[in-house]
Amino acid sequence: MKPNKRQIDEMNKLYENIDRHAKLYYEDDSPAISDGEYDALLRELSELERDYPEYARADSPTRRVGGAVLNTFAKVRHERPMLSLDNVFDEGELMAFVTRLSLEKPSFVCEMKIDGLAVSVVYEDGVFARGATRGDGKVGEDVSENIRTLKNLPMKLKGGASELAGRIELRGEVIMTREQFAELNKTREENEEPLFANPRNAAAGSLRQLDSRVTALRGLSVFLYYIVDARERGVTTQSEALRRIEKWGLPVQSAWGVCGSFDEVLAFIERWREKRRELDYATDGVVLKLDDIGLWDGLGATSHAPRWAIAYKYPPETVYTRVLSIEISVGRTGALTPVANLEPAQVGGTTVARAGLHNEDEVRRKDIRVGDRVKIHKAAEIIPEIIEVDKDARTGAEVPFEMPSFCPVCGSPAVRLPGEVALRCSNRASCPAQLKEGLRYFASRACMDIRGLGDKLSEQLIESGFIHNISDVYALNMDKLLTLDRMAERSAQNLLKSIENSKKRPLSALLTALGVRLVGRRAAELLTERFGSVDAMSQAEEEELSSVDGIGGEIASSVAAFFRASDNIELLRQFKDYGLNMASDNARSATGLPFSGMSVVFTGELPTLSRADAEEKVKRLGGRAVSGVSSKTGLVVAGENAGSKLSKAEKLGLRIIDEAEFLRMCGE
Repeated sequence: MKPNKRQIDEMNKLYENIDRHAKLYYEDDSPAISDGEYDALLRELSELERDYPEYARADSPTRRVGGAVLNTFAKVRHERPMLSLDNVFDEGELMAFVTRLSLEKPSFVCEMKIDGLAVSVVYEDGVFARGATRGDGKVGEDVSENIRTLKNLPMKLKGGASELAGRIELRGEVIMTREQFAELNKTREENEEPLFANPRNAAAGSLRQLDSRVTALRGLSVFLYYIVDARERGVTTQSEALRRIEKWGLPVQSAWGVCGSFDEVLAFIERWREKRRELDYATDGVVLKLDDIGLWDGLGATSHAPRWAIAYKYPPETVYTRVLSIEISVGRTGALTPVANLEPAQVGGTTVARAGLHNEDEVRRKDIRVGDRVKIHKAAEIIPEIIEVDKDARTGAEVPFEMPSFCPVCGSPAVRLPGEVALRCSNRASCPAQLKEGLRYFASRACMDIRGLGDKLSEQLIESGFIHNISDVYALNMDKLLTLDRMAERSAQNLLKSIENSKKRPLSALLTALGVRLVGRRAAELLTERFGSVDAMSQAEEEELSSVDGIGGEIASSVAAFFRASDNIELLRQFKDYGLNMASDNARSATGLPFSGMSVVFTGELPTLSRADAEEKVKRLGGRAVSGVSSKTGLVVAGENAGSKLSKAEKLGLRIIDEAEFLRMCGE
């Protein structure tokens, strides 16, 4: 069949479009379209390639497995390629797959298709040796240190020495549970960080962290389902392989079964269509594998998928409903976020009545109006989302949405800061909505962990006038609490005890709880490790803050601005007066040392000390070695050929000493 120019152009556009979305999905972990939409593009391209094979690209995305290897990790060449799976979408296509096998009575293992990140895990003589991502199927990324943080993955297998001898390679999926995903996105939203689109991308982003400590905080887990070269271990069926993996002490998902006929396969698919929503991890279909491993080699594989397995994908559940109204939610940082109130509709087993619209630009892009008939789904079966507007159903009565120019809670002007998308309430000091959200965040487990201080009690405390700012939490007493509705003496005692205990929380928890824009738990830990106290952080210049590994210019700017604001300075003074922990253990132990709390700059060539040795002495004796001179610099140590730093220090009137005086301060 000879294509016309329109069809060739269509193929080229599909190649370009799919490549772009593949990069967003596999490499950037930020997909712009749903899995169903991506699959539809691939199917459209596959059909064109089938009709016009001479115009199919050698590197067609229909023949690829995953994305390119990121250059931030060492490369790992897989001894056996990590293939993907072909997809089918209805009973007819599934029957066609079974028919192509040409087997009289095939038996299958059906496993839920886990929506995670494919990984290879290698054990040597039963001990964990390496973990790698799939990458492009032939070469992956060495993420061993991050794989080690998966709490459900043992570092040593169960079994005898002879059984575990040599190299054992397994394949599986790293996942993030629904609960962890929702919690992570909630935290990221509070920190005004980009949200992950689904658990799979959250897991991928977490596993690809250069700092394994960040990965450990995300609470990832893994399910394994494949033994490479299983027959060499005496394993002859896939069902036996799953049981063997479990026997070795490795995690295997419980949602699988052996099906002896096509009818049993269909029954399995139907049984799990709704039941899969009870699982605590995301799934999007059922994987069908021939149980007899001995048949696999004979059937072989294409360049990207085996012929002995197939993935049946459930159609994404979408429904139509109507936008009843659009209201504004005010967050703890004052961001005004539009939220659509919907005519209640059943989606994915639950009733959906609200959907977040992110920001004004998103509403305009989708042209969502009050009264519109809209298509909705649950992103990753969790988050209600408006996909598109049914513009053909419009009657003319629909009302375009306009963001308000005032905060709907306190009436203060809404402002848009330079370079930001969000509008914000300008009343940081006393907006009740910001105070309520800020109080809830402050009391959360990851922050000050004040048990019992939930949303309803926070509202009561604010409405009663007992709390005007966050520090007022520490002024609460029994008399005040017992005036509140439904507050018993025991509950009040427990709350006061929890408030008192919160004063001992680590500095990183307090820094997280302060709600500094862009500073989440990990950034707070990095800043605490570097500076050790609130005083040291507040005195640091923006340049010094940005020099901390993992703290970029934008975060540094946000932190510096926070510590410059007069109301924040007063808040920190109040916390100190109430006895909150304002320094790390290391910083407290450094009190009284020669350079305690001091920032020291070295410039020029020192006679006997290397720069690294000199800086280490400062650190050991309670101070911080910094690179830039500012009015907050405590000491400048000058050597030969000192340049502009010395000149600047002289102009600022800073204390300047030589190496000999420095060594005397060190007690040498």
